[in-house]
Amino acid sequence: MTTPVLCRLSLLAVLACASTSALAQTDPIKFGKPDAKDFEAKNFVADSAAEAVVLCDYGRSRFEYADGDFRVVFDRITRIKILKKSGYDWATVKVPLYHQAGREEKLLNLRGYTYNLVNGQIAKEKFDDATTFREEANSNVTMRKFTLPNVREGAVIEYAYTVQSDFTFNFQDWQFQESIPVRWSEYRASIPAYFDYKILMQGYVPLAVAEHAEGSMQATVRQEGGYAGGGFNTQRVAGSASSVVLPLKTHRWAAQNVPAFRDEPFMTSSRDYVSRLDFELAGVQWEGQPYRPVSDSWEKINDDLLADENFGAQLKRGGFLKDQLTPLLAKTTDPAARIAAVHDLVRKSVKYNGRDWYYTSTSLRKAYDQHRGNAADVNLLLIAALREAGFQANPVLLSTRDHGFVNQEFMPLLSRFNYVVAHVALPEGKEMLLDATEELVPCGMLPTRCLNNVGRLIMPKSADSRWISLVPQQRLTEYQQIQLTLDDKGGYTGKIHSEHGGYAGLAQRDRLREKGEKKYVEEMLQGREGWNVSKYQFAQRDALDKPLAFDYEVNVAGSDAQAGMLYLRPLQHFGNSKNPFVHENRQFPVDFGCLVDETLVMTLTLPAGYEVEELPKPAAVTLPDNGGRFMYQVQPGANGTLQLVSRLSLSRPVYSAESYADLREFYRLVVAKQAEQIVLKKKS
Repeated sequence: MTTPVLCRLSLLAVLACASTSALAQTDPIKFGKPDAKDFEAKNFVADSAAEAVVLCDYGRSRFEYADGDFRVVFDRITRIKILKKSGYDWATVKVPLYHQAGREEKLLNLRGYTYNLVNGQIAKEKFDDATTFREEANSNVTMRKFTLPNVREGAVIEYAYTVQSDFTFNFQDWQFQESIPVRWSEYRASIPAYFDYKILMQGYVPLAVAEHAEGSMQATVRQEGGYAGGGFNTQRVAGSASSVVLPLKTHRWAAQNVPAFRDEPFMTSSRDYVSRLDFELAGVQWEGQPYRPVSDSWEKINDDLLADENFGAQLKRGGFLKDQLTPLLAKTTDPAARIAAVHDLVRKSVKYNGRDWYYTSTSLRKAYDQHRGNAADVNLLLIAALREAGFQANPVLLSTRDHGFVNQEFMPLLSRFNYVVAHVALPEGKEMLLDATEELVPCGMLPTRCLNNVGRLIMPKSADSRWISLVPQQRLTEYQQIQLTLDDKGGYTGKIHSEHGGYAGLAQRDRLREKGEKKYVEEMLQGREGWNVSKYQFAQRDALDKPLAFDYEVNVAGSDAQAGMLYLRPLQHFGNSKNPFVHENRQFPVDFGCLVDETLVMTLTLPAGYEVEELPKPAAVTLPDNGGRFMYQVQPGANGTLQLVSRLSLSRPVYSAESYADLREFYRLVVAKQAEQIVLKKKS
């Protein structure tokens, strides 16, 4: 494989710079000059539900040449109307600055104003840039945070800044859509044709402007040599001088009257679906030289990770666990039991500090001794321990649900990931994914935050690296067995046995640990008027691989007088009382993360002297293409009883946006059927 050479250009004199007139548009906003109409309430009547409105968001990225190399300069001006107190948070702004190997992007020319209408006049208050402070986001990103002053309802805030970056691979992305309405959002980019950026457009908002043109920059340059090596780990080589014309690509995108992005149930990060532009540097091509890819291959990412001190090097340092592992492994020869024992050791030894990352924050030995660490400290320790125990264990990179979706078709980029778990190869081609960060997650199950499509398996031989599905074998399972005895006043007593399995068990155990048993029961009773729980008991609370069982006895008083007709809705407090899909349409997938099973079996003992007047009809509802099924049936049983069975199953973890209407209608029918009443009549 030939070693790519990326030549640097030393700009001696810019002779001319020209671009086509097609993109020679005036700026959509002038800093420091608010529009009087932005203080008139009539212009925001349609935004009554919004807490604020982005009036204009304008960004521009361009290249400059300085200190012997190219750099990217990004300018931004943003103006926002504050409509409600809940919108005050928009006055606090965070600017991410990338840093690597002692270099950091620079935040320049930061300025801002708050405008308020006082006695019919626009009063402005200047932002003091001395009040900004730093906040570490991760090992490569620092946030500069600032807040505009004196914000009130009806205020207009405005800020502007410049980011100067030596990292040409970190070209500024742009987001057109926010959680509040956007009147106008525009982004312009001028890029020398030497730089090959893949421009990725996503979202569901049509662009009002999408213009692209070509121009040129006449310049005298000196090729001061190049960089040997792949990606950005390079070394200088000799070069030569020449005079060239720098071709220039110019772009202009704009969106108008963009609706607020609406969070929906069962979704991953909103970043996956908002309308936005992403830029990825694929390669460079200097004058007279062949195209050289800059992006790394998966094989190179694999090898670089394994060679990294805070990743692969740590996996070789699990020997200190030998004394702890030896007695555990001596107890059994069963591979599954041994894996579970190793998992249990790590899970109890190192507490996860809530930070997600794929590089360790310290050595595995230090994390073990301190009993605390980030996700990589915990899960790379787990892999090292499994290897020490004789298992073939390797890391899997993934992106958590709140970090964003990983598209296998995109360029290989390590920045798409933010987490690592363990993969164990088992006999007969079977495999298992493990995570030891959570106290209540059993062996062989991933935390809910990790259920995000696919991960990348990092192998000792880079050619064996591959994508691996994160769809879990475990389901979200709910089972209820209910026995109710009715009285002639419409009241009842009963015994309820419920089992929460898989991801339902994880959620309920987490809630139980947080609330405690008493508070857990108190919250269950909210909205259940007239209920009195006399006894309750939890079982299998610490048996994480089994369902959490919850048994309780309930008494519900009826009316004061005996009724000739009883109208009952037996599933009122046990079934699905609301459709989770409120809106008529949805533009992105419904992501449950796992398969879902809900089963309810109820026995109703009728009061003496009553008979059935009306029963709900049986129902069987299916989703297209075997996507799911709901079955409901009530029928008479022995000795004056009724038997009610309700089963719901979803056979896919993810449903496309095209399936949303069917899924919404499916749940509408479920809720309607479970709300149907049973009518009992007193015998004459």
